[in-house]
Amino acid sequence: MDWALPDIHWRDALTQATAWVQRTILVPDTLFQAACAVVLLLAVLATARPLRAALLRQSDRLPPSPLRPVASALARAGPSILLLLLVWFARLAFNAAGSRADLLRLAESLVLVWVLIRLSSRLVQNEALARAIAIAAWVIAALNIAGLIGPVVNLMDAMAIPVGNFRLSLLLVLKGAITLAVLIWLANNAARLVEHRLDRLSGITPTMRVLAGKLTRLVLVVLAVVLALGSIGIDLTAFAVFSGAIGVGVGFGLQKVVSNLVSGVILLLDRSIKPGDVIEIDGTHGYVNALNARYAAVTTRDGKEFLIPNEDLITQRVTNWSYSNDLIRLHVKVGISYQSDPHKAIELALEAAREIPRVLAEPPPVCLLMDFGDSSVDLELRFWISDPSNGTANVRSAVMLRIWDLYHANDIELPFPQRDITLRNPEALAAIMKPLPPAGAVGERQRSG
Repeated sequence: MDWALPDIHWRDALTQATAWVQRTILVPDTLFQAACAVVLLLAVLATARPLRAALLRQSDRLPPSPLRPVASALARAGPSILLLLLVWFARLAFNAAGSRADLLRLAESLVLVWVLIRLSSRLVQNEALARAIAIAAWVIAALNIAGLIGPVVNLMDAMAIPVGNFRLSLLLVLKGAITLAVLIWLANNAARLVEHRLDRLSGITPTMRVLAGKLTRLVLVVLAVVLALGSIGIDLTAFAVFSGAIGVGVGFGLQKVVSNLVSGVILLLDRSIKPGDVIEIDGTHGYVNALNARYAAVTTRDGKEFLIPNEDLITQRVTNWSYSNDLIRLHVKVGISYQSDPHKAIELALEAAREIPRVLAEPPPVCLLMDFGDSSVDLELRFWISDPSNGTANVRSAVMLRIWDLYHANDIELPFPQRDITLRNPEALAAIMKPLPPAGAVGERQRSG
């Protein structure tokens, strides 16, 4: 069986191909477009290395921020972006001159795909997502080259189902997903940029930085979602009534949670309690390790971590030892005997306080005679420290141990309690405490009796 085709078919195909080339390719407009594309490509290739180097130097001068990786990716793709812009301008010029510029449109599609692939490979950390973006770019470019963008868009728009008064189509879903993804990406990058800028502001407290950063991110993400929904024609007024009903239910069911959240925002705004403060509330004494949205984590010197609801910090009395400053005054009570010299005891107590490194020289420590007690002369030593987060009992213990050493070295007596006893009937007590006769005498008395 002969599978060879007749020569007449090959000749007809060759004739038709030659005629198509002469009619489509070998025409002045197409040749001018090809020449223009080649000249633009050679110009970009000639300037690609110095242009990329200059752009990279400019991106390296930027301070560390979320925009720096974006600037670096744009700098590396700078020559490709420049070629895309030049081809786009050339196509517009040919269209303005009355030419269809099909060849330049083809070149523009290919360069655009290349730019998207270069940027996605550097900006998208997820390899699978970057590959999906590249495949989608090639598919769109192929459809554009073949002139099938319009029919494919119409087909996707025709694949729709009615949802009430709303028409949900495949094109609408795809458009909304792409718009939402782009807007969320922009919102996250803008939020990271704002947080980075806030971290560099020394005049704002850390709590205010965290609050401002969280609120900025929340507002930007909500705005991105609203814009994405609005871009696909969804009426947002229906969500207002629905969200209001949900808000009422949440308000009753999560009253305590909402109260703690609002209290947390108030604490961040008025800065009455902030991370690092040493506080005391309801018998719990420690420093604030973290101030979260619902509770504050307070760590004691024993290593215990108490999670105190923010509402309690607002409604209850809280002792903040480091609210306006970190200076606190500690008290040490000392008693000496009436036989000791109180002037010498006061001098030694002040000396003991000055010898402890954590005790401040300014304000200076003072020692006062407070009372003449039943068994002792009562003194009180008062001194200041500036680091309450390092503990207060340990510095008091160090001062008291030094007082003990100095008092013993200088014969200052620390007395025991003394009590006077008055006997109402001393004769009866003397009779009870009269010594008994020896055992031998008792036996002789019994035999003589």
